[in-house]
Order: sequence, then structure tokens, then C-alpha cells
Amino acid sequence: MTQPADAPGTADFYELLRTHERGKLKLYIGSAAGVGKTFRMLQEAHELRHREVDAVAGVIETHGRADTAAMVGDIEVVPLRKIEYRGITLTELDCDAIVARRPAVVVVDELAHTNVPGSPRQKRWQDVLFLLDEGINVISAVNVQHLESLNDVIARALGVTVRETIPDWIIGIADQVVNLDLSAEDLRTRVTEGKIYPSEKIPTALANFFTAENLTTLRELALREVASSVDRQREAIVRREGAPSESVRTVDRILVAMSSAPNKTRALLRKASRIAGRLNTDWYCVYVQTPAESATRIDAALQRRLIDNLQMAQAMGAETVTVKDADVAGAIARFAREHKVTTIVVGQSVRAWWDRFRRPPVVERLLHNARGLDVLVVALDDADDSVP
Repeated sequence: MTQPADAPGTADFYELLRTHERGKLKLYIGSAAGVGKTFRMLQEAHELRHREVDAVAGVIETHGRADTAAMVGDIEVVPLRKIEYRGITLTELDCDAIVARRPAVVVVDELAHTNVPGSPRQKRWQDVLFLLDEGINVISAVNVQHLESLNDVIARALGVTVRETIPDWIIGIADQVVNLDLSAEDLRTRVTEGKIYPSEKIPTALANFFTAENLTTLRELALREVASSVDRQREAIVRREGAPSESVRTVDRILVAMSSAPNKTRALLRKASRIAGRLNTDWYCVYVQTPAESATRIDAALQRRLIDNLQMAQAMGAETVTVKDADVAGAIARFAREHKVTTIVVGQSVRAWWDRFRRPPVVERLLHNARGLDVLVVALDDADDSVP
């Protein structure tokens, strides 16, 4: 086997494998398809095997790329699980087979993938968590547009709706995060040369998703995400080594006030998640249930959407809390003070002026009465984002 050059951080990841019992996670983040994530993961698997680490492949998506397929080489590929769905036999990552095989490291491609109905878990990132809990180390990859909190940003900037996403906290728990950076010009050249898509798809790809502007935007987002991850890891190391508290950057906790009206809630949660991510801090999602909004007084559809939004907040890393109180603004401010929150994020009110005059909205009451609290009012677009 030809000895490949060391992948970024291979030696460091090799040392991590020798530490704790729970599996370690290494993530490669790319700006778009074709930057070389799968190739680099396979390269690292070869390097680990050269160090006598038992590394195998759980699932590899070559997308018909010859150089990627060739890179598999003599790496053992654990057979995929076969699942019957609507009369068709499909394949998925077989976590049980991997656990039975018990390799030291497994390569799992396409972290944001949605599994076929009938699979043990709905998402591949959930499969990865299962493997980590079993003590198996995982190397995986994802493109930055699949981060849940960036969903609105991607839709607005690129005009693309990304259906498959992963919670942002997955990046936060990764032990290593590596950005595979490739300039927009180089990536477009790869598309033109047929290294990413077959020839019949090249003109459409270059004219739509793979424009220079789109790729530059995605590249900036990926670089920003990895920079935030590096900051989190640095601070964790400082704390673990017992450095003086003043040497660690401290930030205030964030609270997002969730309205009972589901419209725009998802956009608000994504914005709050990005704010908390940039500040590298914990955040809460608080829903104040008034007597008029009790379970017996709102219809089942609205109740279901409220639950969906709370579950979405949890998936994005928030601690969700439901408080029963007739005074919404007062309950939010009280919770914030009790939990050392100093920044409250709320959506801009869309009520008519005459209704606001008759009954001041929660936003205005917080602005006037939340002493010692910063209230950040974010503008949301007109679209109803409550439908996944």
C-alpha cells in the first residue's frame, strides 16, 4: 500500500484514541460537495492502519468519483444493512455489525444523511452517537450548509432549502474539527473537469449552486464555524488544566423567548442558536404558558407545533423550559435573573398598531421593565417557517 501523507491532525487524533473509554469523534467540515472530505477520511484511515490502529469503513459515499473509490484500497468495509422499503432493497450503515466487529475507528460518511424508514435510528448522526456510546471512535464529514442553525441563512443567501440537517451541538461535542478549505475558483475547476458531477450535470451545477458567490459564502461560513470550534476546544483545555478563572473568556447566557404562535419560531431559534454559538455560551428556550394557552384551551394542531418547536430547540442545543404564568414578560425576566441570563432574544412584534396600543406586546414590556437585562429584538422575514 502506498503510504499517504498525514491527514490534518492525524497524529493528534491518534493520541486522543488512547485516552478515554467513550468513543472520540473527528469531523471534517467542507464548504460544498467535492472539496475532498471522503478522500481525506480514507487517507486518514490508511495512516491510522499504518500506526497499527484497527480502522475500518462503515459507509463510504464515492458518488461515482474514481479517485475516491480507488482510495478505499484495502480498507475493510463493514457490510451495510439491507432494508426493504416499498418493494425496493436499500442499504444503510449497520451499527450492530460494527459493534460486533469492534474496530478502534470507523469512517462514517455523510453525517447529515436521513436513514431509510425502518432503520433503528432516523438520522445517521444518531447512528454515530450510538457508536460513540459503544466506545468506538468515529471519523465523519459534513458540509456546512447542513447545520440546522444555518438553514435560514442558506435559504436567504443561496436560494436553496436544505432538507437534511444536523444539530449544531454535534459540532460542539466533536473532539477534533477540521475544515477542508478550497477556493471557489478551484472548486469550480473541479466541477468543470468532471471530478464532482457527470458531464450532463456540469452546466446546471455551475450556473446554480456552484457559482463563485455561493461558494465564497459557504467557504466563509465553514471557516467561521471551525474557528468557533477551535475557541471552544481551547477554553475547555484551559479549564481542564485548572487555569485561573480570569484567563478563560466568560460570556453571559442567552435566553430566547418562544411565542405560542408557531409562525417564525424556527427562524427565531436558528438566530438565537447562531448568537449563542458565536458567543460560545449556553442558551435557554423559554415558553411561558398563560391560562388562555393551557392544553385544554388550544387546538391539537397548535399544541403539536409548539411541541415540535421545543424539540427543535433541544436538538439545536438549548435547554427548554415551560413556565406557567399569566404575566409573560414578568416570568421571562424572573427566569433570566434566576439563571444568570443577561441577554434575552425575542422576535419583532407583528401585531397591528392599534392592538399594541390596547395591549402592549411582550417585547415592549421587556424593553421597559427588564432592568439589568439586554433585550435583543431580531427581525424575522414574512415567511411562515413553521412547516419543516
